Amino acid sequence: MFSLFNTKKKLINTGIFNGATDWHSHILPGVDDGIPSLEDSLEVLAYYEKIGIREVWLTPHIMEDMPNTPEELRKRFQELQEAYQGTVQLNLAAENMMDNLFNERLEANELLPIGHKGDHLLVETSYYQPPIDLHGTLERVKEKGYQPILAHPERYRYMTDTDYDYLYSKGVKLQMNIVSLAGGYGKSAQEKALMMLSKGYYSFFGSDLHYLPNFQNAINTKALKKETVEMLPRIQNLIF
Repeated sequence: MFSLFNTKKKLINTGIFNGATDWHSHILPGVDDGIPSLEDSLEVLAYYEKIGIREVWLTPHIMEDMPNTPEELRKRFQELQEAYQGTVQLNLAAENMMDNLFNERLEANELLPIGHKGDHLLVETSYYQPPIDLHGTLERVKEKGYQPILAHPERYRYMTDTDYDYLYSKGVKLQMNIVSLAGGYGKSAQEKALMMLSKGYYSFFGSDLHYLPNFQNAINTKALKKETVEMLPRIQNLIF
């Protein structure tokens, strides 16, 4: 049960990680701008065990600048599975930049979906501007039989409340980066995350972990705002 009395509460002390699923991470080693080595990945997973995370989706970038293929990522994932002997359940998916490469992969169905039914796709855009035909691309994802999940919408500087309202009304699921609530990406992302959490727009949360010390700093040292603490029970309703 979350306490609403300590307004200086930090994320690590809220209990939200106990039994949770991390739906967005860059822990698969050596494939993108995330964790660089197998040893570092094992260190992250040991920390996840310590804070109570039950399950994690490894979602390496796939984009024109990082044209990972499903085959290559599955091979690297198998290496991690063989090396890891802990209790966190590992799953492989991808974070797909909605660029020309994504359009090609979507058409060819060369994808790594997320979710145990294999019917969701984690997608992202540039932080500064939307891709050409953003909403058309999201509709094509649906036409291919996948439910789009938009990663960390609070971080997109070009998006406004109207954009979020529209995405939610069209059934696009939204994934929050948990450290946004602690100001890990600045005040604007923090305020947007709190707004969408208050409206019930989020369906998932993730760490978006690229570098363990940054994640640890965000959840262990940054005090939450009073209004954030009051919203924490809503996270219990997100899909774990």
